Amino acid sequence: MDKPDAEMPPEPQAPQTALPAGSVDAHVHLVAGAHEFPLSAGRVENPAPGLDFSGWLDAYRAHLAAIGCTKGLIVHSILYGTDNSVTIEAVKQMGQGFKGVGLLPDNATEAQLDAFVDQNMVAVRLNYVHGGVLTWEGAKAMAPALAERGLHIQMLAHSDRHMEGIADDVRALPCPVVFDHLGWPADGLTSQSAGFQSLCALVAEGAAYAKLSAPYRMCNAPYCDADACVSALLAANPERCLWGSDWPHLMLADAKMPSAAQLADAVSRLIGDPDVRQRVFVDNPTQLFGL
Repeated sequence: MDKPDAEMPPEPQAPQTALPAGSVDAHVHLVAGAHEFPLSAGRVENPAPGLDFSGWLDAYRAHLAAIGCTKGLIVHSILYGTDNSVTIEAVKQMGQGFKGVGLLPDNATEAQLDAFVDQNMVAVRLNYVHGGVLTWEGAKAMAPALAERGLHIQMLAHSDRHMEGIADDVRALPCPVVFDHLGWPADGLTSQSAGFQSLCALVAEGAAYAKLSAPYRMCNAPYCDADACVSALLAANPERCLWGSDWPHLMLADAKMPSAAQLADAVSRLIGDPDVRQRVFVDNPTQLFGL
């Protein structure tokens, strides 16, 4: 059965509030055509047609220039399954100031982890929402080896469904855990659920990081419905918050295609302190990813 094509992201625009110099877009995906990098048979969609890998890299550079970021973290897309090649090559082509997050299975070898480091990958991704090859038990077992290499775990989870069950494990891990997309509350965008409060507690303790990313997957522009969650995480610990655009906004499902500039402004308008803005957009990701 043919897969639907993803939408192309809109033409890049500048945010109304300029980002600090040295800002990092801490969550994007790079894609290409199936003739260049094989797609997973289990994918739910194809990349938007019309651009080859080189064209997507140019589009990514234009996106970064428009929003005012000079560094970035490229997160491997599930559209390519366990073959990290497209992400590794994108990190290589982007050069200094760019790192990657890839997929590894529970039984990843020491050699695979060493290769990750050599390929400028800084974390493994664990996907509780869409599934994948790394389980929570596998991630816990892998954590000491990740810590030895300066690697960490980036996790997509529904905080209101998953966080209470894993919070104590997160506290005990020897490597950092970064939770994507505001902890992605699935049963209503509220900061008051027990699971989201568990995420805030982990952030407050310095036991976890949170990306202030992808509110468009949970509410509509201008994303005011996410304000309480963004503000709660910032109040918990601004030294453990990052921002990412989630460009080019794959697997939208029922969400509306966003503007990356508007997503940046949705966070900027909640941060009045320039020192906190510097932390969230520049210092925290630069330090965590070694950019």
